Amino acid sequence: MKPRLALLVLLPVLALLSACSRTDERTVLRFWGMGREGEVVAELVAEFEREHPDVRVDVQQLPWTAAHEKLLTAFAGDTLPDVCQLGNTWLAEFAALGALEPLDARVAQSRVVDRNDYFPASWDTNVINGRLLGIPWYLDTRVLFYRKDLLARAGFAEPPRDWDEWRRAMAAIKREARGERYAILLPLDEFEPLLQLAMQQDEPLLREDGTRGNFRSAGFRRAFAFYLEMFREHWAPPMSDTQISNVWNEFARGFNTFYITGPWNIGEFRRRLPAELADAWTTAPLPGPAGKLGGVAGGTSLAVFASSREKEAAWQLVEFLSRPDQQRRLHALTGDLPPRRSVWSDPALGNDAHARAFREQYEQARPAPAVAEWERIAIAMQLAAERVVRGGYSEDDALARLDAEVDAILEKRRWMRARAAR
Repeated sequence: MKPRLALLVLLPVLALLSACSRTDERTVLRFWGMGREGEVVAELVAEFEREHPDVRVDVQQLPWTAAHEKLLTAFAGDTLPDVCQLGNTWLAEFAALGALEPLDARVAQSRVVDRNDYFPASWDTNVINGRLLGIPWYLDTRVLFYRKDLLARAGFAEPPRDWDEWRRAMAAIKREARGERYAILLPLDEFEPLLQLAMQQDEPLLREDGTRGNFRSAGFRRAFAFYLEMFREHWAPPMSDTQISNVWNEFARGFNTFYITGPWNIGEFRRRLPAELADAWTTAPLPGPAGKLGGVAGGTSLAVFASSREKEAAWQLVEFLSRPDQQRRLHALTGDLPPRRSVWSDPALGNDAHARAFREQYEQARPAPAVAEWERIAIAMQLAAERVVRGGYSEDDALARLDAEVDAILEKRRWMRARAAR
């Protein structure tokens, strides 16, 4: 009886151990997501796990403020995840480290990822030195959010289409405001508005194959001068983000008529503005010189790290998250705008008047320079503008110093190019 009793006691334990063993046999993928996307991606991967019962996805959410440092620390410690949501401007940096898996061959065989369905600018952002290192997940650019009622009060029934119309509208708004109200809000600690204006120019921001600054070119000078004109004419207040208590409240009370911002603010404006202003605001493509749109192509991509031991399963996850149905779900959950044109045919997105400006502008957007040092360069550009606005530097002095700073930032890049040539 004792051996039989012992067997009866052990059977449930053995069954549990067997179940655990079968669970451990599943392939485990580690996915790192940033910000809001890192919160909601778990809802998406649940369906992926149902379709792939032999794979379990371990999702880790990172705040954008800490993500870059954590990724670099993980690279140094050989603890990078299998798949990651990577900001487009970070791709060149991790490509220089050799951390990203090329995806060209997988895309060539894929029935899901169709290059022709993506906006060219979003796709090109992921091509570094001729290799595809990421798949666009959602797009980002900055357009004009504006108060239709305040613009009409100043005598303009339609948004400006070029810089000359924009100048006239901002001057009229400032005259009509008669006080501490402004035509546009351009926080001095944000480089994106100036970058958008600069990317509307024909000249590149970097010269000599991305190894030196090109900020004294005619194109950047034109964008720089127009940006500074908005402060000189008092169309924009010389303020940083920290001096603005709440951009939505200020927009609602008419502190500014125009605001340059991204697609996440569509949802924020709808939620935060008073109900009586629901029809008083909308979006428009950012006016350009001589009507040219352009701007910078931003967003995030899905990347597979070269250190992953589960590259096949990792690619399956990238394909899944790239499917049009999953792109629609991501938009419904976050408001993120899809990089695939086919998804825009969905009525929920295609008929969204506030989102339309982003699609129109993105058709003519261009990628930022694909250099690992780009974020440092963008901050240097923002500081150069702030020095002039707050006083102490002339435009010529600021641009000469900016070119010198950027040349110093890119010194190692020149050394590496010279060494490779030898």
